[in-house]
Amino acid sequence: MATGLPPGWEVRHSNSKNLPYYFNPSTKESRWEPPEGTDSESLKHYMGQYHTAQLGRDGALAQQGLEGKIRCAHLLVKHRDSRRASSWREAQITRSKEEARGIIENYENKIKSGSTSLGDLATTESDCSSARKRGDLGFFGQGDMQKEFEEASFALKPGEISPVIETASGLHLIERLE
Repeated sequence: MATGLPPGWEVRHSNSKNLPYYFNPSTKESRWEPPEGTDSESLKHYMGQYHTAQLGRDGALAQQGLEGKIRCAHLLVKHRDSRRASSWREAQITRSKEEARGIIENYENKIKSGSTSLGDLATTESDCSSARKRGDLGFFGQGDMQKEFEEASFALKPGEISPVIETASGLHLIERLE
């Protein structure tokens, strides 16, 4: 399957972050966001098929030293005014905040209707690199995330999904996992 990356670029896996990244062996350039000239649709399908983490049979990760921490997944839609207007899907995000809101509200409706899950959508549609892990951000505590994200996350009960939350990173739907 084609990666959608420009000639000379390949997908590699970071052992330290346990995430895929983009690498050009001839120039030795590496980056988390796709390089200029990437076919976003092809890359999205390639990454969804080959670089999505699978959770354990119980859908959870081992809990060690996690007192006061919660685990959430999210789906992020960035816009041109986001803190970093690029993602693993697009080298430069040009959509307006209003367009991003329309996109994420459409995802919210699909999740609420039961036609898909946040994790399934995050795999191909989230602008966060956590997409490879079905949007799973792992465990985090107070002070680890942006204020608006953290407040919304800690207000949820396991299994609940937030309304659309706005942060400097973009627009999020958050699902409390644990």
